[in-house]
Amino acid sequence: MPRFQPAALLVSTVATVASVTCMTFTAAAHAADTYPTKPIRWIVPYAAGGGSDFLARTIGKGLSEKIGQPVVVDNKPGGNTAIGATETARSQADGYTVLSADNGTLVFNPVLYKTLSYNPTRDLAPVTLIGRFPMILVVGPGSTAKTAQEFIAQVKATPGGINYGSAGAGSPHHLAMELLKVEAHLTMTHAPYRGAGPALSDVAAGQIPAMMVDYAAGAGFIKGGKVRPLAVANATRLPQLPDVPTFAELGFKNVEAAALVGMVVPAATPPDVIATLNKQVVAAIKDPGINKKLVEFGVEPVGNSPAQYTDLLRNETTRWTKLIHDLKISLD
Repeated sequence: MPRFQPAALLVSTVATVASVTCMTFTAAAHAADTYPTKPIRWIVPYAAGGGSDFLARTIGKGLSEKIGQPVVVDNKPGGNTAIGATETARSQADGYTVLSADNGTLVFNPVLYKTLSYNPTRDLAPVTLIGRFPMILVVGPGSTAKTAQEFIAQVKATPGGINYGSAGAGSPHHLAMELLKVEAHLTMTHAPYRGAGPALSDVAAGQIPAMMVDYAAGAGFIKGGKVRPLAVANATRLPQLPDVPTFAELGFKNVEAAALVGMVVPAATPPDVIATLNKQVVAAIKDPGINKKLVEFGVEPVGNSPAQYTDLLRNETTRWTKLIHDLKISLD
């Protein structure tokens, strides 16, 4: 009976491994070349009807037309976005599960919570920043302040300071006002709400003097004269509010804050798939019709590269981690 010699066995084994490895790489390359071949599931970690949901549905429709595949929006609210982020992180890394991730998901949560069910840098990979929702300081009818300078002076003159509302603890709205507190040396007490809508309603009713809000959430209140915009926490004035100055114009150059909504995928997603996805999503964002809808909604459309989005997240993490630690803010 013939017997394999050790050398022959080694050669056979190496050849088999090489063949399997080659087939694996060929299959991966083929998958990247043909991606996408089936529907894409777009997880939104908020309930339907909000800003992130609007972005996903508006851009998803354009993306679907470009790739010739359905884009299905799947709302997974809860856990300060942790439920949707965790589900995405544990999904198959093939480009068919994507997540709308804001700076709460990727920047704030890891600092605000001692334990988190996902790790943004280890479990998720950036695809592109979709858009920015710059924050706006607004006051209600009970405030006599007509400018941000008057508002700041009045807060400083009020014994014990004032209360302010937000869309929730740990939200961009909350941390934007905390940033203003630090930069302007103000005393204000946070009153968190479950969403920007309820907080705005109380500001408009005079129950809470002020809050930071994005234009998408506050447009109806602002246009209706129910709340008064005093300053925007943005590098430039907003096209929707050309007469409202930036905080930088008023001498507070560090008061810049926005809800940053981007797209991320499971960390092990192949780079070629991420590149293809990025190209198509950015093309959808820059489509004139979609771009117009985003601007009208109150979004500053972006659409950048994975590397640019990664750099932005790194810088934002450094900036906000210091503020959160300095103020000892925790949600545990």
